[in-house]
Amino acid sequence: MEKKLIKEMGLPKSIANVFAARNITTAEEVLSLTEFELMQLLDVGLAEVASAVARISEIACPPYQTVLSLMKQRIRKDNHGGHLPTRLKGLDKALCGGIPFGVLTELVGPAGIGKTQFCMKLSLLASLPTSCGGLNGRVIYIDVESKLTSRRIIEIGTESLPEIFQIKGMAQEMAGRILVLRPASLHEFTESLQQIKVSIFQHQVKLLVIDSMAAVVSRDYGHAALRQHSLGWHISFIKSLAELSRIPVVVTNQVRSQSHDEACHYSFQVYSAQHRAEGKPQRFLQDMIRILLLLWGFTGLML
Repeated sequence: MEKKLIKEMGLPKSIANVFAARNITTAEEVLSLTEFELMQLLDVGLAEVASAVARISEIACPPYQTVLSLMKQRIRKDNHGGHLPTRLKGLDKALCGGIPFGVLTELVGPAGIGKTQFCMKLSLLASLPTSCGGLNGRVIYIDVESKLTSRRIIEIGTESLPEIFQIKGMAQEMAGRILVLRPASLHEFTESLQQIKVSIFQHQVKLLVIDSMAAVVSRDYGHAALRQHSLGWHISFIKSLAELSRIPVVVTNQVRSQSHDEACHYSFQVYSAQHRAEGKPQRFLQDMIRILLLLWGFTGLML
């Protein structure tokens, strides 16, 4: 809307011609200036400027939507969407069918808990033919920490899908459908996302995995506060990409505690009576809050 041309907004010719003469052509260029700045730039009175700004704002502003209309849109998208089954009965039941299409799913847990292994299995499941319960498509796997190995993928497939991997040539075919990117910096990661937007539609990509989200930034900036700010655009872009393409998007993230005491207890660990007796419920609550803060408003799994 902000790129809408002023000449298409039905302004009076007198003020429209002044905007054109000053090379101000879009709503964004007008609304980024104050009324006083526009008066100086256009050499017109306040009333005329205020009237033009009001008209441009009215046209450029997106139309309002009611909660009911948003609910109906979501229901329509869900009906046309689906899930990628994980083949873990309890998890699939909790997720109403598996990893949902069109949204971000975040895998959260401490290092070594198995997030990457789970992502590799999801990649295999997405590459399976539809006759075998898969999505029959390619997978883009952004392997930031170089944890993915072809040997481990074949091992996972052989152990968890023996009836499929026994078929001659099936292992090679499925492995060939998993495209791996390894960005070495935040800049390369950003470029990869831009390329993925095109590749998803050109190459029948059915799953996007980012392992892990924070690692690419901490590599450049360490654990400074700048990290969260730097990821803001990327998170928004990936969420919009998931919604636009209607494919499952999975990202991993690590849970870290700022405490110097290494004996941190997360929601997925045993919280025994001994810990309660030692007066640690407040500590446990703090760790729970840290985990919840990592869930950026989309589906999250704590491993």
